[in-house]
Amino acid sequence: MEKEEQINAKKFREGNISIVLDSYDDLFSDFDPRPYRIRALSDDFLLECKKATVDKKKKIELRLLVPKKKRIYDDEAKIKKRLRRYFQEHFREKESEIKKIKRSGFFWFFCGAVLMSMEAFLMGHEKFFLRFLATVLIPAGWFFFWEGLGKIFIESKEKMPDFDFHKKMLNAEIYFENY
Repeated sequence: MEKEEQINAKKFREGNISIVLDSYDDLFSDFDPRPYRIRALSDDFLLECKKATVDKKKKIELRLLVPKKKRIYDDEAKIKKRLRRYFQEHFREKESEIKKIKRSGFFWFFCGAVLMSMEAFLMGHEKFFLRFLATVLIPAGWFFFWEGLGKIFIESKEKMPDFDFHKKMLNAEIYFENY
């Protein structure tokens, strides 16, 4: 019996996320009475999944362990669809958010480059107004230039953990098993 328990324990650890549920309701918000197909997911469930996926590199298997007596296979199909839809919606949302940040960053970078080019062109002029304008364009150009690079390389990277989590979960195999 002990060897069987060791095999089961190993099975549930290998590249998988295994979550023990008292009932299907553990997956969903306590404050949402709607049916499973549209019900909001529990923050606790999502947090546990997020913590479990951090170090996972290969394809993830999400194993939801439910007491044998409480399993309802029709509900499980609805729940799987709900989970897939949730992770797909949030994956697309995060993907769009990152693209928007990068587009904005490229625009800021381009504006900075244009302002610095204008400054270089105006710097050689003798007229006071053109030299003054060139002097004002220097910090403005650098500001736009560096802010654009910051958006592209830093701000977009800050969004990557959520993006990676939803991507992993979107591609995860979801199983219900007895315990």
